[in-house]
Amino acid sequence: MRAAVIVPASNEAALIGGCLSALVASEWPGPDGVEVIVVANGCTDDTAERARDHAGAFAAKEWRLTVLELAEGGKLGALNDGDAAVSAPVRIYLDADVTVGPGVIRQVVEALEVDAPRYASGRVEIAAEGAVSRAYARIWRQVPFMAAGVPGCGLFAVNAAGRARWGAFPDIISDDTFVRLNFTPEERVRVDAAYRWPIAEGFSRLVRVRRRQDAGVEEIGRMYPQLLKNEDKAPLGAGAKLRMALRDPLGFGVYSGVALAVKATRGRQSGWSRGR
Repeated sequence: MRAAVIVPASNEAALIGGCLSALVASEWPGPDGVEVIVVANGCTDDTAERARDHAGAFAAKEWRLTVLELAEGGKLGALNDGDAAVSAPVRIYLDADVTVGPGVIRQVVEALEVDAPRYASGRVEIAAEGAVSRAYARIWRQVPFMAAGVPGCGLFAVNAAGRARWGAFPDIISDDTFVRLNFTPEERVRVDAAYRWPIAEGFSRLVRVRRRQDAGVEEIGRMYPQLLKNEDKAPLGAGAKLRMALRDPLGFGVYSGVALAVKATRGRQSGWSRGR
């Protein structure tokens, strides 16, 4: 197998089908296939059964689908168990609520088939349904880190030399930030193919998720300060903010309101919220 896709999934019965259907529709050249590992962790629904329903479609593509079931929930444990179950040189880590475009897997794998350590992701399309979240997303898409960087939200991948930079996934909040910061900006590749990444719905859920994201970054700064040298988030200047506000006052108001609410509630603990 040329690559492995590891999908941690906890009570994702409503979404795992869409995720796997998009995967199996991926463009793929040649006979060397991809192994897909769904790690159903701590599920109280039928996530695992719904995932197994796709085994035939993957077999017809000459890909392999394996479903692991863990009694205990937890994304980091699921990632580690998924890693232990595969041997492919390219590892793609995919959230169960993400749907990939047809070219993402092929382009990411091709970008990572080099000897030097590399990190890759696709072009993220922020998806939102409610009016508040759509307004928030309109501004977030314009932030330089999202528009031109390689954020890896919901989908990130590394080659064998890159994966050797850390051992087991540590028990931290932000696995995607941790992995991204293990690579310099020059070692990160964004392919042109896109994938759909949904954000939280509603103002209060956006605040909870944003607060957790900020806490995850702060945690990495405390635990792995040496990684911060690889951060390349460009600040959003006053001029850019003014232009955004003039073009889209509603979107800018929602985006700024979420940021202010996060600062006002700094230090509060909250569980993970997908906003669904």
